[in-house]
This record gives sequence, C-alpha cells and structure tokens, in this order.
Amino acid sequence: MIELKDNRIEKRYDKELLIIEAWSKDSLRVRSFPDGKFRDEPYALLENNFASESVKLENIGNGDYKITNGKIYAILDHRDRITFYNDKDEVLLKEFIRLRAVKHDDGSEDVGNIEVTRDFNSTLKLKSRQYRANVGGDFEITTRFESNNAEKIFGMGQYQHEYLNLKYTSLELAQRNSQISIPFYVSSLNYGFLWNNPGIGTVNFAKNLTEWKMYSTFYIDYWICAGDNPKDIMKKYTSVTGRAPKMPKNLLGLWQSKLRYRTPEDVLEVVEGYKKRDINLSTIAIDYFHWPNQGEYRFDEKFWPNPEELIRKLKDDYGVEPIISVWPTVQTDAENYDEYLEKGYLIDVNRGVRLTMQIQGTTVFVDTTNPEATDYVWSLLKKNYEEKGIDYYWIDVAEPGYAVYDFDNYRYHKGTVQQVGNLYPIGYLKMIYDGLSESNKPVVTLVRGAWAGAQRYGALAWSGDIDCSFEAFRNQVNTGLNVGMAGLPWWTTDIGGFHGGNPEDKDFRQLMIRWFQYSTFSPILRMHGDRLPHSKPLSDEGGGRMPTGAPNEIWSYGKENEVIFTKYIKIRDLLIDYIDNLMEDAHRTGNPLMRPLFYEFPEDVKAWDVDNIYMFGEKLLVAPIIHKDETEKEVYLPNSTEWIDIFDQKEYKGGQVVKVDAPLDKIPVFVRKEFKNEFKDLLEFMADN
Repeated sequence: MIELKDNRIEKRYDKELLIIEAWSKDSLRVRSFPDGKFRDEPYALLENNFASESVKLENIGNGDYKITNGKIYAILDHRDRITFYNDKDEVLLKEFIRLRAVKHDDGSEDVGNIEVTRDFNSTLKLKSRQYRANVGGDFEITTRFESNNAEKIFGMGQYQHEYLNLKYTSLELAQRNSQISIPFYVSSLNYGFLWNNPGIGTVNFAKNLTEWKMYSTFYIDYWICAGDNPKDIMKKYTSVTGRAPKMPKNLLGLWQSKLRYRTPEDVLEVVEGYKKRDINLSTIAIDYFHWPNQGEYRFDEKFWPNPEELIRKLKDDYGVEPIISVWPTVQTDAENYDEYLEKGYLIDVNRGVRLTMQIQGTTVFVDTTNPEATDYVWSLLKKNYEEKGIDYYWIDVAEPGYAVYDFDNYRYHKGTVQQVGNLYPIGYLKMIYDGLSESNKPVVTLVRGAWAGAQRYGALAWSGDIDCSFEAFRNQVNTGLNVGMAGLPWWTTDIGGFHGGNPEDKDFRQLMIRWFQYSTFSPILRMHGDRLPHSKPLSDEGGGRMPTGAPNEIWSYGKENEVIFTKYIKIRDLLIDYIDNLMEDAHRTGNPLMRPLFYEFPEDVKAWDVDNIYMFGEKLLVAPIIHKDETEKEVYLPNSTEWIDIFDQKEYKGGQVVKVDAPLDKIPVFVRKEFKNEFKDLLEFMADN
C-alpha cells in the first residue's frame, strides 16, 4: 500500500514501513522500519523546515511514485527501488538491487508481488534494503547503492589514513581515540549524504557498490540534498544539523599545553616565559589528574591550593584563558562513586566485571546519554570550575576511550552501544553547551570525539593521541580537510604529534617546525604532546601520582626552532582578523576554514584531484611540507586567478604546477592576487623577514 500525504510518500509492504519525505530545502529524508513501527528520533537533524510550495507528490504510472522538493526528486519504482535525481534529471544516487525475475503465464515478471523488469534478472537475491532480525527485537541492516566509479567522496570525519578522496575506502562507523566518525559526505556529483544512524557499523565505498551496514538497529535513516557546488551543499547540510557558534577572537592565537603542568607554579612560569618574549598566549591548559580522583571533578588542593587566584592571575594579569581538562571516568574509590552507582549514572556491561578503563585506578565511564547523569556532572563542574572562573573545557576521552573496544559489551541509558554508541560524545558536548549557555558564555569545547551535528555544540575536535612522526603528520592534512567537509569547521592537532618526541632530538625538532608551520594556517594553533623523557611523580597520592612529560614550550627545542616558531606566531598574529572573519563565515554559512582546492574552484577539474594542499579560507593557498628533509614542493595553483608567493612576492598564473623552494623556515603559501591589498601588512612583514 502506497500513500501520498503532506510532504511524503509512505509505503507499507509486508512488515516494512518506508517513508520518503521532504526535509528542508532541496533535501529528502528516507526512513525504513522493518517491523512497521514508526520511531521518531531526530538524532543529528534539527526540526524539519520544508517549504510546502516546493514539494510535489505524483503517481507517475506503472506503479512508480515521485516526490520533488526543489532541486531534488526521488522515484520509488515498482521494483521497490529509490533513485535520486537533481533538477537536471541527472542521477545522483540509486539503490542497488540484484533480484531474479519470475515469469508468469501471461508474460509478466515479478519478485514476490513486486513487478520487475528484465535488467534485474539475477540469482544473487540482493535487495537494496536488507534486514536480519536479532534476538531482542532489533535488526542487522544493510543498505546498498549503485557505485559510480567517476564519483569522488569527501567528508566522513577523521580517519587515520592518507586519503582525501574516500572512494574505494572502507570506514568503521565508530568512535576511537584518533578516529571521529561523522557520517556525512559531499559527492563530486553535487549531492550531500548523511547517514543519520548513531549505531556502530561500517560503510564501504567500493567499486561495485556502496554498502552501509549496522549490526544492531531498529531502522534505516538517511538524508540527501542536491546542490550547485560543494559550498552550496555544505550550507544546506549545516542548515539542518546546525552551525558552529562564533569563536571568540581572543582564542585565535597560540594555545599552550603539555602533558602535564602539575602545579600553579608550573603554569605561571610558562606564561611568564611567553610574556618575556612578547608573545600573547590565547590559552594555557590544565591537563588531567589535577584532581584527587576521577569523577570528583575538582582541583586537588594539595597541589592546586588556591585555583581561584591562579585563574584570576591568568586572566587579569596575563590575558590568558585557562582551559581545564575533564574526563568522563569515575574511579571506584572516588568519594562520590556510590552516588553514581546508586542513581544509574554509569554505563553498564553485558558480561564480565563493570570495568571500562584502567588508569590510576579501576574506572567506569559516566553515561552521557543519561540526562540525569550529565546534570549531575555539570553541577560539579559548575561548582568546582565555572564558579572559580573557568570558561573553557577540554573534554578528553570522549569516544569514550574504552580499554578494549568491545562495542557489543557496553550498554547506555539510550540503548546498547551497537545501537547508539556514536551519541556518546554528543551527550558530553551538549552537557557543556547547555551549562555554559545558561550563563550566556561563549562555548568552545576541545574534544576527542564527535558525530554529526557536533558543530552546533561548539565542538573543537583534535586528532587525538597520534604518533610523533612524519608518517602521522602526512595523515593529518587530508584528515583535517575531511573533518571540515563533514560539517565540523573547528579542528586542530597536537603540534608534533602526541606520543613521544624528545625535544633534544634533531629529527623531532624538524618535525616540530613543519607541523607548527602547518598549524599556523589552521583553525587553532595548539602546542601539546607527551614529550620525553618523563619526570617522576610528585607524590604517591591523588593527582601527584601521575608523571609529567618533558617541556613543550617554543623555547624547549633550541634557539633555531624558537626563532622560527616566533616568526610564525607573528604571522598568525597578522592573520587574526582574517581568521576571525573565517570564523564568522563558519558560524553564518557552515564553511570550513580549511578547504580542499575544489571547494573554492569547483569548475577546475584538476583541483578535484589535488590533496595535501588546501585553501585556508577563500584567499590563501597552503602547501605543507610533510616529508622529512624536503626542501622544495610542487604546488598546483588553480586556474581562473593569479597567485603571489607570500615569501618572495613572486607572481604565478593559475592552472599550472609550480615548483617552489621550501627551506626549513618556509611553508609554501600563496595569496590570490585580487586580494593582495588585504594582506599588505603580512606581505611587508614577509619581505622584511
């Protein structure tokens, strides 16, 4: 049975309920319920805001039905296949079916009661929407689409590999340390696609088909839009999932951090060191284990005896914002562990002992999908941090960072992890956002996990605990671009990587320079890492039990590095107004700050094949040096404009590959010639230095 009503097509056949509906401008949302029971979960999507005058529903004959919403339309045909088209009648995406037709005496053919045509005469018995019931009432589902091998795919969040174009990749739909699954992509065929299901699964963008698989869920849910170009698609996507708040301008300078400053004296010594060098820090981090026990969410007074005075000094005397690290872990010996346990605030396990992480004790994660749990945690954050002057939070381990990623073993308030696991960082972020919004404070939350829609809660993602190597660095450039293409405009990395790195090592010093140069032209310039060698713990109790890494300030890497770091901090300062405008643009339109070349030059065919080079906004092209001992770089400059090398002021025509020198103190950066006057101060500084 098929019904056309309001803004949607509804089809019931056997137990399945299929709904195709208009969902905002030039967009459609598809949901399919294998048990026929409608469930209305928004997940990443905001309230539907479709324009009824742009929606048209038609029975077009031969058992086919059509829904049109502006620039996109879909046909549900008599084979039970959905095909999506743009307003030029070009196929954007088509469901994959391989079924064998059965011939009747009258010459007609069908599969069951569904009439088909000869082109689907196959014994494979593959449907576009396939369900397998699980014990417990939910389903393993597979959704298949035809593969267009000319298509290029960008977005999907953060994966630690080298690829910008995700065609022919296989991606896990799950959060891990250094992996952020955001299941939205932009296609070179000019459509955007959101897999609006927070369960654990996989997607394969293969040559022969595209296949989305969920291991444990109740329904299929995805959203698709048509657009004129990637920028148009991003605007539509962020209109239905939300946009980032406005980043405060005072946070656009250098962020200083290390694992870990252990006392107020440590913090003030570092801040004073930057002040003596006439460098204005934006933030300094007070990292993990400043607390007595995990889950108590307070300063350990033995090592942080007067946090209010420290925070006042940092803000008033130095103009530096402290950012405080909090974890969603609770130690079994925390003073309030029994309260978490009695009130059901902790995640549960399906088998074995309730132990989800071990670090300085036996710990269990707070259940961030439980609103009562996050209300309780925020009450502690508010009392022990916000009321003492802390405005910015670093919510670490937000995947959450399980000791073992046995997703089938964990259960949340909202459902099993296999059903809703990707909602964990969203609940964590929303807790901070709602709490700070009550005080009308800006929200910028450094976070190690995210999902679709995280940008609306002020998520500043970073690349997690990655290796200190050029190999890891090479992964980050394209990864950061794909995070932006997934709708999250705020992203950063630990300069130099996190794990290891000795400031006395010559090769590591080179890596630090190249990474710092790259980060200068990124949303946030952030020093952090676990440097070697470690120092001994301060004590055998509370936060004093944790060791600390070696120094990680710009003067920790020798005089040559310090000179180069200082030069790039000056470049960053000269770009603050430009970056501030990019942040405003991200807030208004959803545009990422770091953009693949095709994002600004979609008509340039060659730009679609360029990776590891990017636009920083619409006016600057950046080509990071990502190989050890590399001192020159081949750079493709998009056509339709001319380019100026900001270092030597040499001019180049677009539409060509140029080879430029890149000695240790230079990262190739070009400004579009038509915007030259806007960068007058920067060009003058570069000419003099």
